[in-house]
Amino acid sequence: MYIPEPYAVGDREVLYGVIKENNFGLLINQAEGALFATHLPFLIEGYVLVAHMARANPQWRSFAAGREVLCIFQGPHAYISPRWHHSTNTVPTWNYVAVHVYGVPEIIDDPAAALAAQVRLVDAHESGLERPWSVDERDPDMIGGLLRAIVNFRIPVSRIEGKFKLDQKKTAADRAGIVAGLEERGDPAARALATLMRK
Repeated sequence: MYIPEPYAVGDREVLYGVIKENNFGLLINQAEGALFATHLPFLIEGYVLVAHMARANPQWRSFAAGREVLCIFQGPHAYISPRWHHSTNTVPTWNYVAVHVYGVPEIIDDPAAALAAQVRLVDAHESGLERPWSVDERDPDMIGGLLRAIVNFRIPVSRIEGKFKLDQKKTAADRAGIVAGLEERGDPAARALATLMRK
């Protein structure tokens, strides 16, 4: 990813925080001789991404080659209007947060470990709900059948890059105007971006 110096973020804890808050990522690699991408929910556990995909998806078969894959996570993003700038000689742009993770996938063959990974994923997403659902509520045979229909894998993080394009090169007045414009829009992504710009 092209990252001009003012936009580079290298703090792993900050970048892992972006992944935790935006864990529906994109896994990209070469599969069957062409670029292949799958949208997946990920967990970040220590320095490892954990995910699964349908066994019918051919992408996982390419993992045996031991080649690096790229996982992309998109944080908040929004259009930035020139009207929000204090300066007059500006043009539209887009502010955003992106994290790229690289690593070599490893298949999780152990059924107990695969089930545990699925339970952790479900629990992570059910935890904020009023009545959290649990895998234990379903027939174990049904869950076993579903587990056989997916491939669980882990990706130890070998490299991670973060780009926070938040108009760091603009004047304080321009940045204040952009924050106000984002807050006025009021949508969740614009508000999240405004919060990041204030930091």
